[in-house]
Amino acid sequence: MVRPIFLIAEIEPPEGLSARKLVLETGKFNVITAYSLEEALDTLVVFPKVHGVILHTSMCHDMECSDVIAEIKNKFPDMLVIALSPTMSHTYKAADETISSHEPQELLNLLRSRFGDPRNLQPKGAVKRRA
Repeated sequence: MVRPIFLIAEIEPPEGLSARKLVLETGKFNVITAYSLEEALDTLVVFPKVHGVILHTSMCHDMECSDVIAEIKNKFPDMLVIALSPTMSHTYKAADETISSHEPQELLNLLRSRFGDPRNLQPKGAVKRRA
């Protein structure tokens, strides 16, 4: 089984890595990061088989985010798209989920509910150690 891989598109935080990226990687999910909408769309062309896109809506205006989500869904109809909203004042119809960007644990729980818990994956051909 392949460890789930997600493209997360968010503004580069001034203090370094985002809490979301750290939480997802600590939870054993693989993460590819894009720091602009254009970079996210270009990255999807290179990595079209990621398990989902996580888009922070602060990167765009409401209409622009809706257009980007619709474009992703047009090109990749089965792609999971999660919109992260700092205010939760708007839902994005084309997105599969809209959740608060202030709750990284909620994002982790959502991904685990959809893809299982990657901490439980056994590598292929792994040899169990004897005590």
